[in-house]
Amino acid sequence: MPERRGRPMDKQAGRKLLGPCAIIFAAAKTGSWRLERPETDAGRCVRCGICARYCPVGTITVHKEGAAPVEIDWRYCKGCGICVNECPKKCMELVPERGEG
Repeated sequence: MPERRGRPMDKQAGRKLLGPCAIIFAAAKTGSWRLERPETDAGRCVRCGICARYCPVGTITVHKEGAAPVEIDWRYCKGCGICVNECPKKCMELVPERGEG
């Protein structure tokens, strides 16, 4: 880990707040970038939560009870497919977003 004057750089004392960047980024609805979206086969899903753990933007919520095991926030899902690749039961697949194909 890089150090700066004897302190690890990940310490709070070594950081400066430079502006409202995080607020602006959180407000950007990036789901419009998506060309494909993940769909879940609810019958095969075991609700393990691995898809949610690997989602780079944290848009997946796994419900331990109920009819729909996986809830995806479509406003922010980019359709990257990481959740599909990491699913151990292979119950997720990417489908065209705009009805193509």
